[in-house]
Amino acid sequence: MNPTEKQVSYKITNTYATLNERTSKTKNVWVVFHGIGYLSTYFLKYFKGLNPEENYIVAPQAASKYYLNGKYTHVGASWFTKEKTQQEVENALNYLDEVVKAEDLDTATNLIVLGYSQGVSVVTRWISRRKIQCSQLILCSGGLPKELESQDFQYMEETKVSMIYGKNDPYMDDERLKNEKIHATKLFPNNLSVIPFEGVHEMKPSIIESLV
Repeated sequence: MNPTEKQVSYKITNTYATLNERTSKTKNVWVVFHGIGYLSTYFLKYFKGLNPEENYIVAPQAASKYYLNGKYTHVGASWFTKEKTQQEVENALNYLDEVVKAEDLDTATNLIVLGYSQGVSVVTRWISRRKIQCSQLILCSGGLPKELESQDFQYMEETKVSMIYGKNDPYMDDERLKNEKIHATKLFPNNLSVIPFEGVHEMKPSIIESLV
């Protein structure tokens, strides 16, 4: 007999990290999605150059944690894999619903959302499926999910969208970069800026800070 795969639903608890305080002086509320191999607390280091009085940053945490490099010392995390991807996406969206409630993100007057590497596939699915209203969408060195279509983002015509990538990114060869630009232009035909930089697969805080 072949194995039978079954399914159960259960409640889990997950963390998220924040940087700075949200006060009456806060001008920008950020939701930033780390890439594969990161933890949210570590990812926040890239946003310490932002004015702490004016910027409050929320970093959700991917639930699937694992040891990096097989050495059982440093821990990273992944949002999902090619195995049961859509189910894992739904799990992530349900988690993000709770982060939105906990941080009262619906009341943020200037919401900026950012995804880095694998975080690009998370943030674009999140904002399109939950119709998140944001002033800026920043996509750093990541791939757009193929299932996304232009109508998924029609409500975002006033949103400033930035696609940032390193010219020497080993994960973004000429062919993939060409396809990503074509896809991004279809999704955001009137509000997309493409920002290349001299570098590899990395975060560039100086570029992020220039967008505020």
